[in-house]
Amino acid sequence: MITLNALAAGPSVRHGFFTREGGVSGGIFASLNCGFGSRDDPANVVRNRALAMERLGLDAAALATCHQIHSATVLTVERGWAADAAPRADGMVTDRPGIALGVLAADCAPILFADARAGIVGAAHGGWRGALSGIAEATVAAMAALGAQPSRICAGIGPCIAQPSYEVGPEFAERFAAADADSPRFFAPGKPGKLQFDLPGYIAHRLAKLGLAAVEWVGGDTAAEPERFFSYRRACLTGEGDYGRGLAAIALNR
Repeated sequence: MITLNALAAGPSVRHGFFTREGGVSGGIFASLNCGFGSRDDPANVVRNRALAMERLGLDAAALATCHQIHSATVLTVERGWAADAAPRADGMVTDRPGIALGVLAADCAPILFADARAGIVGAAHGGWRGALSGIAEATVAAMAALGAQPSRICAGIGPCIAQPSYEVGPEFAERFAAADADSPRFFAPGKPGKLQFDLPGYIAHRLAKLGLAAVEWVGGDTAAEPERFFSYRRACLTGEGDYGRGLAAIALNR
């Protein structure tokens, strides 16, 4: 489990960006696969999610994850739900202690937020579509609606695909340039006719515009570190056919 100082500064908040290590799944899902969307044995996923919550000092039932759809939709969470009743969204916020807001990812960037003084936390699933359409900004806005102050919010960007591994075509970059004049600096030259996209850098850039107290990236490259992380892109390149999902979660202490 990886933590960030910016999110761990206050005693009221607990969080973690989990690696793929420390679970019960086997094969291509080894070992802490927390995604029911995979073809892993659901019983293993249930156990893995419980193990992750145990490391945060929480009950298994505390974890709330969404059916993620690469949107800018954010929910205000007042109570948890069963895994088979997960709502469709990519961001969550809460001021209720004991609810662990969870994000599943396998190359996309999990983003965790906390205004420890206000007692408000948030979590977002930051793929390129969500980042471009404003999932980070929408999550901060939803926290502010509960009483958080952007100038007090700390944001942590979890392990995700990094620029050396994220090859895209020019049409991809054009889509970003049409929406954000600053975006070209997050695309580096790659192979002929290709570019390399800096997803965590772009998300940090969008967050920095909001005047938050801190924005940190944990580092790591999910596509290039098979021993530590699950990766959709790596699974496609190697022909594995499926892939596990890593978990990031944040909660307020009771």
